[in-house]
Amino acid sequence: MEIRPTTDEDRDVLVGTLHAAFGRFPETPTDGGGVWWAALEMERGLLAVAADGRPVGSAAAYSFELTLPGRILVPAAGVTAVGVLPTHRRQGVLRAMMRHQLTAVRDGGEFLSVLLASEALIYRRFGYGPATYTQKLTVSRPRAALALPRAGAAGAGAGSVELLRRTECGTILEEVYDRYRRAQPGALSRPYRWWAVGAGQPPVAPAPRYVAVHRDADGVPDGYASYALGDGDTLTVDETIATDDAVSTALARFVLGHDLVARVVFKHCPPEHPLRWQLADFRAGEVSGDTDWLWVRLLDVPRALTARGWFADGELVLDVDDPFLGQHGRYLLTVRDNKAECVPTDRAPDLSLDVSDLGSIYLGGTVPSTLVRAGHIRAHRPGAAALADTLFRAERPPHCLHWF
Repeated sequence: MEIRPTTDEDRDVLVGTLHAAFGRFPETPTDGGGVWWAALEMERGLLAVAADGRPVGSAAAYSFELTLPGRILVPAAGVTAVGVLPTHRRQGVLRAMMRHQLTAVRDGGEFLSVLLASEALIYRRFGYGPATYTQKLTVSRPRAALALPRAGAAGAGAGSVELLRRTECGTILEEVYDRYRRAQPGALSRPYRWWAVGAGQPPVAPAPRYVAVHRDADGVPDGYASYALGDGDTLTVDETIATDDAVSTALARFVLGHDLVARVVFKHCPPEHPLRWQLADFRAGEVSGDTDWLWVRLLDVPRALTARGWFADGELVLDVDDPFLGQHGRYLLTVRDNKAECVPTDRAPDLSLDVSDLGSIYLGGTVPSTLVRAGHIRAHRPGAAALADTLFRAERPPHCLHWF
């Protein structure tokens, strides 16, 4: 078997191999684009080819920017299109592709790889850990009144909401999303090509949608909510993008006030989102579909830990095992004045952990002491887990909306 890179001429072969791996058929592209593979970077694709020349597996990667705690933007490889034909599973094809891909990503200078896991059991063995989470919030429309804020006028900023169709939005969505993702830990960039070809899911894809666009007092767009009324009387919000909580509240009030609707479903809410607490009737909002979203894989531990921002001082010795790539390192992490140094050390460890667990806590969305209690991270001294909790926290819970 050979693992080889792809070119533009291999697009149909890669897409066909992946669909066959999942037992599906490619949908027919529309005039407006919208097929997910339209944004594939074929120079970052891989095909596993059997001895007789037939493709039996595929993998690809996108070139994203990931926002780290501290509003720091770094390059990250977004792994996608991974699949192996049913005839060749459990024969080492996936492991060979993952090792080839991770080595290429690291050799290309990227120290982070991210993905959305189709199955949670697959990717931890390759060093990925769940790092951001999302949930669905369903609000009963007849009980959707928002309470007056008890602490003052929070959420009542100046501005207006304009209703547009998706086709009328031009570059508004692209520009507002870009402002949002630069300040949100865990968010990924949406390169121009995604919007241009309508790749991904709505509102990037050109499916019919209404878009509530919020404008500030000067008329500048600073938020939007993309939504559609589906079968029956349920209004589904694809995503709400807001540059601050006041804008988010204004958009929520708009969609919750829609007539002839029994319920409003917000598909992607970050953990600790305030909307449920803003409802006058707390039980009017029902949380479901609490799940992992972005998985993170560190390929260079010192670079990764010194890249992000930090919000407390302290030092920890981390003993990190990376069995898939055959690496092991012990590092002294020292944080002072929002910056970190990370150097090899022979000091006794404070915490021992797998690289996948380090990926989970890296963005601040998973509390280290939770993984200690779960038996995944080993704390070697009292107080080490609590210190890790303090050090690894982010300024706000990480969240990723982008589908790839």
